[in-house]
Amino acid sequence: MALTGIEIFKLLPKTNCKECGVPTCLAFAMSLAAGKAELTACPHVSDEAKEALSEASAPPIRPVTIGTGNNALKVGGETVLFRHEKRFENPPGIAITVGTGMDDDEIDTRLKRFKELQYERVGLLLRGELVAVKDEYGDADRFEAVISKVTQGSDAGIILMSDNTDVLAAGVKVCADKKPLIYAATGDNVDTVAALAKENSCPVVAKGSNLDEVVELTEKLVAAGVNDIVIDSGAKTVKQLFQDQLIIRGSALAKKYKPLGYPTIAIPAEMTDNPMKEAVIAGMLIAKYAGIIVLSDFQGESLFPLLVERLNVYTDPQRPLATKQGIYEINNPGENSPVLITSNFSLTYFIVSGEIEGSKIPSYLLVMDTEGLSVMTAWAAGKFVADAIGPFIKKSGIADKVKHRKLIIPGYAAAESGGLEEELPDWEILIGPREGSHIPAYLKAWTP
Repeated sequence: MALTGIEIFKLLPKTNCKECGVPTCLAFAMSLAAGKAELTACPHVSDEAKEALSEASAPPIRPVTIGTGNNALKVGGETVLFRHEKRFENPPGIAITVGTGMDDDEIDTRLKRFKELQYERVGLLLRGELVAVKDEYGDADRFEAVISKVTQGSDAGIILMSDNTDVLAAGVKVCADKKPLIYAATGDNVDTVAALAKENSCPVVAKGSNLDEVVELTEKLVAAGVNDIVIDSGAKTVKQLFQDQLIIRGSALAKKYKPLGYPTIAIPAEMTDNPMKEAVIAGMLIAKYAGIIVLSDFQGESLFPLLVERLNVYTDPQRPLATKQGIYEINNPGENSPVLITSNFSLTYFIVSGEIEGSKIPSYLLVMDTEGLSVMTAWAAGKFVADAIGPFIKKSGIADKVKHRKLIIPGYAAAESGGLEEELPDWEILIGPREGSHIPAYLKAWTP
């Protein structure tokens, strides 16, 4: 049973050190009890207290990891029903399907799309993470061959899908070191699949025809020593799938019902053979509340909007979307190219970089870390001011890239020009446009 905030507080060091990010140990205890904080945030908690608090600090939905190393995918670990309450923790994994009934050319084509369909946005690489290898004929040799092709041709996490436990065992043998997700334990094979998952330390899907069966399966898997579980509710219609996702999430979070406290997996292609309808269902699942979504195939026109939706839904609403600090080269700049500076608020970066790119003028754009604030907000907060900009310019390395010493600052930060002349005595400070749309005309009049 979960501990109350007061019970947790009694086990904390009571130093009120604020290193956890909240003012007092009591406030931290209350956040921990509500599932809005993690015990690891407290640097002084004792080992004895950690053991006693393990239940209270564990997220209501168990985190499950598929794969190993840098490409491991973590799903689950959620603590809130609604994003505005705190944030959603781990974005759902998106998988492409390859079947043993496909010829090698088709498999190679799909793996090529898996690698090529990735997009850079706000400094992040958006892509699918998983390949679902589906056994279509009960042929263990073909299953092994396809898995080998996938492991050699991509860095993806792997889902092994078969109704035949012998085929699953053969597949796990080929890629056990990659910790694949085994799909699936059912009422007919739960003991065999549980033994396979436990022996190889792999996560496993509990697939029932309804939620009552799912509960029976997860309890049997836990009793067998398997804790890394993903749920497939067995829904056959979009309506039922939607309802099941809500019930699973609500039961785990609101009622602390452990048999449903696991991430979910859904396969939209089982409900339609129309690729666009499949994408619409996948979009619904990203918002409500799938942990893994298995698509029949990847196509740019459907995958990209799904990846952007996922990015938006799983962005922390308490933190502005920010671009990485650094020097951005636009239109192949050289030693005489203009140098502009802006904040790292993503919308600001995209507007400014887009206008520079549209001007066709080779330029350097310096993006300074302002904790994701826009130019005006960062200036008002004292984060985009002369005594912060000056050291950034000196350390950025831009002086090694250009012969001139002219820095263009945003018009909204014009008040900092005097201070910058003191901070950067070797630089000439130029006041740029206040609006991004005026940047092309300004740059065309540039002279080094």
